[in-house]
Amino acid sequence: MWLNPEEVLLKNALKLWVTEKSNDFFLLQRRRGHGDSGGKFTGLLVGALDTVLDSNARVTPFRILLQVPGSQVSWAIACGAAVEEMNRHWDWLVQNLLHSLSVFENKEDVASFVKGKVKGLIAEEVRGRQAAQEEDPEKFRGSLLKFELRFGLPSSEKLVTTYSCCCWKGRVPRQGWLYLSINHMAFYSFLLGKEVKFVIPWAEVTRLERISTGLMTDMVRVTTRQRQRDFSMFLSMDEAFRFMCQLADIALRRLLDSGGLELDRELQQTSNVTKRISYYSLLRVLEQQALRAYVLALFRLPRGERLQEAALCSMWTPHARCHTPGTLYTTDRYLGFSSRDEGRCSVLIPLSEVISVEKAESTSVLPSPVIISVRSKKAFQLIELQDRDSLVDSLTTRLRSLQWRHSTFRSRKSLVCYSTAPYKSVSNHTHNTSLPLRHTVNPDALMACYQHSEPDPNNCTSTMEQMKERLWEEHFSEYGRGIHMFRTEKIQKLVAMGIPESLRGELWMTFSDASSELASHPDYYTGLVAESMGQSSLATEEIERDLHRSLPDHPAFQNVTGIAALRRVLTAYAHRNPKIGYCQSMNILASVLLLYTKEEEAFWLLVTVCERMLPDYFNRRVIGAQVDQSVFEELIRERLPELAEHIPDLSPLSTISLSWFLTLFLSVLPFRSAVCVVDCFFFHGTKAIFQLGLAVLEANAAALCSSADDGQALMVLTGFLDQVTDNDDPSSPASQPPSSPSGEEGNPPVEQHTLITDLITDSYEKFGDLTVKQIESLRCRHRIQVLQAHEDTTKENAVGLNHIYDLFKTEHFINLYWGEGSTTVALQTHDPSRPYVDQYRVDRAQFKSLYVLLVPWLCGLHTDTVAHRTFTLLDQDRDSFITFREFAGWLDTLYCKELNEKIRLLYCLHIPPGYCDIIDFCCIPQREFIQFCKTLYSMFHGNPDENELFQAIATVTSLVLQIGEVGHRSRCSGSEVSSDGGTEDEVEENHREGSRDHPVFSTKEEGGTGKSLGLENQSEWTVSYAQILASLLTEQQLVNFFEKPMDLSAKVAQVMPPPCVSISCLLPKN
Repeated sequence: MWLNPEEVLLKNALKLWVTEKSNDFFLLQRRRGHGDSGGKFTGLLVGALDTVLDSNARVTPFRILLQVPGSQVSWAIACGAAVEEMNRHWDWLVQNLLHSLSVFENKEDVASFVKGKVKGLIAEEVRGRQAAQEEDPEKFRGSLLKFELRFGLPSSEKLVTTYSCCCWKGRVPRQGWLYLSINHMAFYSFLLGKEVKFVIPWAEVTRLERISTGLMTDMVRVTTRQRQRDFSMFLSMDEAFRFMCQLADIALRRLLDSGGLELDRELQQTSNVTKRISYYSLLRVLEQQALRAYVLALFRLPRGERLQEAALCSMWTPHARCHTPGTLYTTDRYLGFSSRDEGRCSVLIPLSEVISVEKAESTSVLPSPVIISVRSKKAFQLIELQDRDSLVDSLTTRLRSLQWRHSTFRSRKSLVCYSTAPYKSVSNHTHNTSLPLRHTVNPDALMACYQHSEPDPNNCTSTMEQMKERLWEEHFSEYGRGIHMFRTEKIQKLVAMGIPESLRGELWMTFSDASSELASHPDYYTGLVAESMGQSSLATEEIERDLHRSLPDHPAFQNVTGIAALRRVLTAYAHRNPKIGYCQSMNILASVLLLYTKEEEAFWLLVTVCERMLPDYFNRRVIGAQVDQSVFEELIRERLPELAEHIPDLSPLSTISLSWFLTLFLSVLPFRSAVCVVDCFFFHGTKAIFQLGLAVLEANAAALCSSADDGQALMVLTGFLDQVTDNDDPSSPASQPPSSPSGEEGNPPVEQHTLITDLITDSYEKFGDLTVKQIESLRCRHRIQVLQAHEDTTKENAVGLNHIYDLFKTEHFINLYWGEGSTTVALQTHDPSRPYVDQYRVDRAQFKSLYVLLVPWLCGLHTDTVAHRTFTLLDQDRDSFITFREFAGWLDTLYCKELNEKIRLLYCLHIPPGYCDIIDFCCIPQREFIQFCKTLYSMFHGNPDENELFQAIATVTSLVLQIGEVGHRSRCSGSEVSSDGGTEDEVEENHREGSRDHPVFSTKEEGGTGKSLGLENQSEWTVSYAQILASLLTEQQLVNFFEKPMDLSAKVAQVMPPPCVSISCLLPKN
């Protein structure tokens, strides 16, 4: 079978392998000891070694290597156990690749070309296997049947895939099957008559990691809040771990995300997939979602873009004078091409720039060509496109649709948005010079009027700028200009040198694709400014507070013009996206954008940064930044192991580096140096910040290792960053004439400075192999830890009822996963932006089950009625759900409050909820008082002092009835109402009609058929809360009953499952 190319050092491998076939580029080798008839000692030794090794460590007897002439390193590209299979692979290489490789001049190009072809063959094999499996669903049916029978989960739970593996208990492995479903992972083993099975909800997973131990070199460790479990001996460890991370990430982003992470709708819908769809379809959904996340991050596309196609192909690259193999990705509004080696060559083409997509005649030299023509009179040629016809048809259909919408909306001069970003419809305001300054959009970049640098007497800066401009112009002539220019390693070097100020704004708009958004939404910004300015909100108050803190040393923000422009941009964005509004550090970023771009361009750059390039960074909890800090810690351990060894706890370093990510180094570097970092950020995205952060730590590794505490480490990094200069700045020491060395008489020691261009170049050279795919994979895994840790912290700070919280959360999950009827409503109304105590909610049926478990006094046959009334009382917003905050407050009253508060709660169950705030002025009629007494009677059943309590409540009932009768007679004596109460005024009748339908006053659950319950008029028999409370206080037995201390923890311990039991054990079996 074909392999992902792996490096092999031939010098150490020759003794173990025998070459069967060879040519200039490939070797077919056989393992010694396999197929030898002579029985030489070396062959026997190798054969015996392979026989006794564990199955995971055994080596296949045949392999094919790619060798580059003159190199000691080769790449294993195929392996197998049968010589016939290897001969077929060999023949394919000779017939299809050998002749093509002879025309390459560069050795690296040979290796890159072959590795790309092999990866394409692997992808085709995977697709072929999946298609074959779907045609024969018997294996799926068998796995699904075992899954349902063994674990008793609801039928709505969808199985995704299964793996044969071992689960370790201590040093003992148990071979079995691991089942991965949408909401759970489950393991089953039956060995030597002993059955082992368990279920772990993804929402309970706090960490997923691959580890090495003394027993196994590669294991998957799954950690929950209760315990950890280790799995090994997967046939496909990489695939299993990837799907586990992805499923856990989906579950947590759907259920625990309280920081504004925008949930992917298609992922949410995976839990609603019908049972007829096989789990191979679900696997494809997961793979498609992982690929979509990668493509959005690679090209920094809007988060609402949907991936349509991903096709292997080759694109003609004029600068290289050859076809570059890679992949074409198409989304709703974009075409993106990326070479096989990420970062080597890429192109992004907005569909709005495309004129036509045409098929050309296929030849042996140009198989299946497609020509994409764009508005700048350029054309891109793609070849070797599989399924070319359907791809071209799909692109043409979307192109025509987009062109029709453009023409329609332009003719109507409407501002309807085409993207899925949160655009609002705004009035069509045009720029009016008569508007006051705070409403007037600035047409020029602020840097054109306000220079920050000091005068340059030697004119060095001007010369350097001219040289950079000349290099960029040469680059534009060769690689193109605008959004669809070829982005190669050469442009990376130009960016590292620093973009010239005259081109900085244009290239920022190009690299970020903000130029496309600006072109698609004319007058959108001016309309937002007109709507938002003058409005007052929390966001505008914070903006006004921070306006004068934004680059206060720069002359552009020491006057009314710059401050007004900054106010308009920030206020307009807060108005556009109220979910984010305004967050700290946005003012610094917007200030820099305004310096180098026009005001409207700065607004769209801010939109791109907040919503595409740094998603989830700018909100109250900065979840995205926290995830990247966790990723950064792992990269430190991987790339800087000596530093990680000296500083085992890297959290202080990530605390320091948080501002690097939030402000793109703008808050820690000198201004001109920081702007160079922003150049790299717009070209590479967050990858540039990761690389630069690692380079900064490596440059200071020795000083950090010798630091005594966190404060000293902070001073080391702060001092280093302060002296990072730009050689274009005339005020920097790097641009000054060399001075006398330190130690000479009359000259102070010269402080060492680091050039920002050297630091950026160093970061590319040492850490440039970091890819977007690696970062996205790490983010997926670390998001699990960050979200779970964030919930734990919030739970500890917000509530003290941890066990109650977990029990309530379990009911919430059950409702979201498998509830019927209200489930759809629960999913639709679930708001991840709420605090955790308000985010988890239960419906009426779930509350009744919790009521029975936790209430200190059950009421016998009357329990269901009391639970129903309690839920209605707590459901303040009448949405048929109660939050954990409301639930905890109710429990606190029952277990911890004084007697009068408990009686007050019981009293409120017998009046309309809206009257609880005026309970001291609200009386209940005789019928409700009798119901109140029934509730008290039912609470005493089973109590050791039952008889005494019954006598006490009988006494209280008689006393209150007498009080009510006296009050009734006194009111009747001054009223014209007849003694039978048959006459009622219009106001009272309206009140009765208004309260008749309220759930509290429904008698259906009590089995009665009487009239609705309501507050009576002044002529009827009523008693007040104060009268009932005073009467109860006369009976010491009742006082003792309500004041008796009760332990909620003990009650919870009786109903909570053991730590090893998961949510599934609490479910009713089907």
